[in-house]
Amino acid sequence: MSENDSTPNAPHVPEHTPRMNWTDHAPDVFRAMRQLDKAAGKHLDPVLAELVKIRASQLNHCAFCLDMHTKDALAAGERVERIVQLSAWEESRHFYTAKEIAAIELTEAITVLTDGFVPDEVYERAAKHFDEVELAHLIAAVNTINAWNRFAVSTRMVPGHYEPGSH
Repeated sequence: MSENDSTPNAPHVPEHTPRMNWTDHAPDVFRAMRQLDKAAGKHLDPVLAELVKIRASQLNHCAFCLDMHTKDALAAGERVERIVQLSAWEESRHFYTAKEIAAIELTEAITVLTDGFVPDEVYERAAKHFDEVELAHLIAAVNTINAWNRFAVSTRMVPGHYEPGSH
């Protein structure tokens, strides 16, 4: 069998090299981002927050953050099938609560911004499931993971080495 086979014993391609360790060069920004992340997560269910982080990271193609947040979600008790189905949540709504779907829809609307704004109906569905404090924190959490994604993707952070709870 060739090296391109997808058999369990086939060798993997080598890891890519990160462009830089941005946290070493901008430690004050890293600390500020960690504080923002912590503040944004207040008033949110930790598992719901991980679903939001995973979905935004899927949309942004951020492998590093996908690695981190799927591991954190699993460590927090999330089920594998809900994580796997998240990229196709519209076809597998029955895996999620109405509140989680509202959060996922809002996450997509904020992350993609294809129309230049978050549609009123998406915002209103979220507002039905979250009080204003929770909604403000949800919006902050979505914006924060989008910033993390952009740091990781632009500096080519390498996925696969994160241990749950290490950040």
